[in-house]
Amino acid sequence: MTFITAIRGAVSNWRQLALILVLGQITSLCLTSTSVLSEKLAAHENVSLPNFQSFLVYVLLFVVYMPISVARLGVRKMALNLKRRFYWYIFLAAADVEGNYFVIKAYEYTSLLACMLLDTWTLPCVVVLSYFLLRARFWWTQVAAVLVCLGGMGLLIKGDIDAGKNYEASNAVKGDIFMLIGATCYALSNTTEEFIVRHRPQYETVAWLGFFGTIINGVQMAIIEHKKIGQLVWTREVVGYTLGFDLVMFVLYTLVPFLFRLSSATFYNLSILTSDFYGLIFAKYMFHQRITAIYAGAFVMIVSGLLLYYVHPHPPPDHMARAPGFRSYVPGDIINSPASAKRDASDEDDDDGNSTDASAPGEDQNQSQQMAASEASDYGSIRKADHITATATTT
Repeated sequence: MTFITAIRGAVSNWRQLALILVLGQITSLCLTSTSVLSEKLAAHENVSLPNFQSFLVYVLLFVVYMPISVARLGVRKMALNLKRRFYWYIFLAAADVEGNYFVIKAYEYTSLLACMLLDTWTLPCVVVLSYFLLRARFWWTQVAAVLVCLGGMGLLIKGDIDAGKNYEASNAVKGDIFMLIGATCYALSNTTEEFIVRHRPQYETVAWLGFFGTIINGVQMAIIEHKKIGQLVWTREVVGYTLGFDLVMFVLYTLVPFLFRLSSATFYNLSILTSDFYGLIFAKYMFHQRITAIYAGAFVMIVSGLLLYYVHPHPPPDHMARAPGFRSYVPGDIINSPASAKRDASDEDDDDGNSTDASAPGEDQNQSQQMAASEASDYGSIRKADHITATATTT
């Protein structure tokens, strides 16, 4: 495929490009909102409880999406899927919980500049993990796009330095280590979630994330933060900021799986680089800070990088890693392609010693296709159902 041909293909599919750009920027705005609300809690209410802030998010995900999953898939399909792949969902939830915890704690110890620089560590980690787990292959234009986006991030950091927004670190080494751990956990969480939602419905993935996230986050909260929670003064501001944080995070967790299915975890992490620019808009009106031209240039660079990245969108990952738990078909799985369906049929008897527990792909493929089509309809008709069933891995 030549570069000119790729551009023509991207332009002809402008609706999908517009959709993923909008979704990416909505998720970026969500991240900005959570940062502002966390800053309000920390600066004005002296509250810094990462597990406490996130606990209600996981509860909401479980309460909302588990009944939807049971109604649409049935208990048998969900139980069989969990029996085969429970460790994937536990790993996803653990990586997500710890990513949230360590990133928020890092801001308490290291400088703002260090946090902004080290937070970009998520992006190369996602690229490497996508290469091995999703078997993603990157064009030179996509590599260039990543560099352009990182250049835009560099301008944002320079703007913050010039504006004197950096603050001194209280324990730089500890804070830097926390940020690197958190960024790595985010990369593991993003890539794992993309891998799962290319096999299973988004709502089920989020439901299990909420279930295991509630348990892991709750246990960690009880061990680490129980004393501080007992001493917390429940003012109207504390309740309002906490509920606002949880609701915005709920929207974020709802939208991100769709962005993973429509594009990739790499595109998502490029999209959220603009969150610092949106943070400046909040800062201008909430904290009366000044916005300079360098920030606008940074925003333009990042969006230009996103457009360049989509010149060569990822092809359907028909050859994803044959990871344990996903080596054979489970009722409710999304059929990625006829080739993968045949491969699953041939491997059905060899996976996990559980060949008698699952229906053959040929028997349940129509149900899976109908489920994928109905799923898109229920969540706003992201694209036509027949296109989803044909190219589920790119949608």
